[in-house]
Amino acid sequence: MSTLWTPSGEHPVGRQGQGPGPSSPTPPPGGGRDGTSPEEQAAAEELARQLEAARRQILETPAGVVVGQQALQFYEVAALHLAEPEPKLEEARVAIDALGAVVEALGDRLGEAEAPLRQALNRIRLAFVERSNEVRRATAGPAAGGDG
Repeated sequence: MSTLWTPSGEHPVGRQGQGPGPSSPTPPPGGGRDGTSPEEQAAAEELARQLEAARRQILETPAGVVVGQQALQFYEVAALHLAEPEPKLEEARVAIDALGAVVEALGDRLGEAEAPLRQALNRIRLAFVERSNEVRRATAGPAAGGDG
């Protein structure tokens, strides 16, 4: 289960294929015919209601906000790679470039998500430069001095 950020807050969202839905049929009415207990059937029905509510919420949320939320995962991936004791700069660069591609290609079409995404992109690019400089100084050894 993941969460969807909306202007009204974060909301749990099921993933495609989890629980009842097009990829898994709902239990038959009356329960028991397929070996499920009434409690299991009630739980499956509740899950189906929650999934439908999440789908309705996604449809009611501007696409720019949903895309923006997904783009933030690129930021998180880059930050994880940069935070390693030995940062994985090339892996971070891929995620940063992906975030940049979304922000720069969609721009104001992202709606209210554009400004925070641009700020996140600027921050992660700055972090990348700082970590790259740290790695460069560390590999150059003590003779490189302290200026960057």
